[in-house]
Amino acid sequence: MSNHPLDDPATDPFAVAATAAAEIALKTGVEKHDIALTLGSGWGKAADLIGETTATIPAEEITGFSKPALVGHSGTLRSILLPSGKRALVIGARTHYYENHGVRRVVHSVRTAAAAGATTMILTNGAGGIRETWTPGTPVLISDHINLTADSPLEGATFVDLTDLYSKRLRDLARQIEPTLDEGVYTQFRGPHYETPAEVQMAKAIGGHIVGMSTALEAIAARQAGMEILGMSLITNLAAGISPTPLSHAEVIEAGADAEPVISALLARIVAAL
Repeated sequence: MSNHPLDDPATDPFAVAATAAAEIALKTGVEKHDIALTLGSGWGKAADLIGETTATIPAEEITGFSKPALVGHSGTLRSILLPSGKRALVIGARTHYYENHGVRRVVHSVRTAAAAGATTMILTNGAGGIRETWTPGTPVLISDHINLTADSPLEGATFVDLTDLYSKRLRDLARQIEPTLDEGVYTQFRGPHYETPAEVQMAKAIGGHIVGMSTALEAIAARQAGMEILGMSLITNLAAGISPTPLSHAEVIEAGADAEPVISALLARIVAAL
């Protein structure tokens, strides 16, 4: 029997998010955060570059958060003062769908960020690339997504328009900073196994360019909360069947580590322009 507050169907997930946001405000001394960033594999160093960290909290100290199950995620929440005077909340504790904790826990960080005042949500990840021209270490903007989890963070008769889910305004802004940025459609699979070559070809056939195990469900929750969303993938490897070599998590971590200084500096420049 779980005692996690989000596992009881009778619990209001937005009330849990509001509690978490109040705890973050108390522990950081910051009443309102303007921007939130979820930093996935390869993106972590951006937190050190965007501004001055004024508070770091172990995520599990905040209601609804758990320790990350994955190497490459920091497990902390950081409050950062940006040069503009705005405040960023950096989420280094992502709950992945494949951990089987339920969608409410997957999107709790996003709902907490919204409850903390954030109106911009930056979602990043490490992912597989379907386009052969994308070498490992390439950052790519997410233009849209295909959600293959057969799940949703929306409950009941809740209808949310996803037409411009990944903000064109923010993508255009990112390309002003780095004109060479390509973009593509992110396809979220359930995981934790990597996709088969046939599944990658299916994703390609239905319009996908990037394959991964996160982000889509978080983006839907962010849109429900009224946030403007920027999504970015670090292509850590060519997807199965596109890549001539078998996939490994070690390869993903290595590609992320190699690209981290470059992509983190890029993300910091984008944040500075917000």
